[in-house]
Amino acid sequence: MSAAADIGVFGGSGFYSFLEGVEAIDVDTPYGSPSAAPVVGDVGGRRVAFIPRHGVKHEFPPHKVPYRANAWAMKELGVQRILGPCAVGSLQPHVRPGDFAVCDQLVDRTRTRPHTFYDGPGTTHISFADPYCPTMRGIAVRAGRDLGIETHDGGTVVVIEGPRFSTRAESSWFASAGWEIVNMTQYPEALLARELEICYANVSLVTDYDVGVEGVPPVTHEEVIRVFTENNARLRDLLFAVIPALPEGRDCPCATALAGARLEA
Repeated sequence: MSAAADIGVFGGSGFYSFLEGVEAIDVDTPYGSPSAAPVVGDVGGRRVAFIPRHGVKHEFPPHKVPYRANAWAMKELGVQRILGPCAVGSLQPHVRPGDFAVCDQLVDRTRTRPHTFYDGPGTTHISFADPYCPTMRGIAVRAGRDLGIETHDGGTVVVIEGPRFSTRAESSWFASAGWEIVNMTQYPEALLARELEICYANVSLVTDYDVGVEGVPPVTHEEVIRVFTENNARLRDLLFAVIPALPEGRDCPCATALAGARLEA
């Protein structure tokens, strides 16, 4: 398949409609069907592919999202960079609902998800010290601040298995470690992109305080969707500012992630 797009977007909760005047493209992958047929359109002169990670009707809970199929479909379309907006809960008082965070680290607390393309027989060890593309991160932070959005530069997202939310003890533990936000989808999405040498950046929309933050009520799914929906226009504005600003060439470590990663017999 010739390149249909060079930039991809995985939509998060409540963010199902991103591009207008699009064409849907059926993509076969070795890992089954993606969450939905990718749609491809134009943003600022760049060809962009969009897949709603939870499906069009939110039919895939976080632990059942076909992450490998989604990432593989993007690679098949020719995508070299992926933006992964998502809803997150805050673990720290200074990270407030309505803020955006462009993370630079993640902690994986998932348990049951297939999370690699390299199950053998060859052995491949991907460096994942810095999970997010530095080039994309810098552009996203600047774009958010230029738009007047409270945008946190960096921060750690702890990724839980879901679909349940954290207990108070778990959330307090995460907060005491100094981690800023909690989410259910960043892993293995970010890792799979790296394994395919695709750049990946996270744009987190803070929808609530998690239960480990003192003096706040327990999080609910309805509250998450309400805040995310209210801020969809700001998120769309941010993505429409970031995408045209991404450079054509790549000189970041993501582009050569497989160099030296394979152990040859």
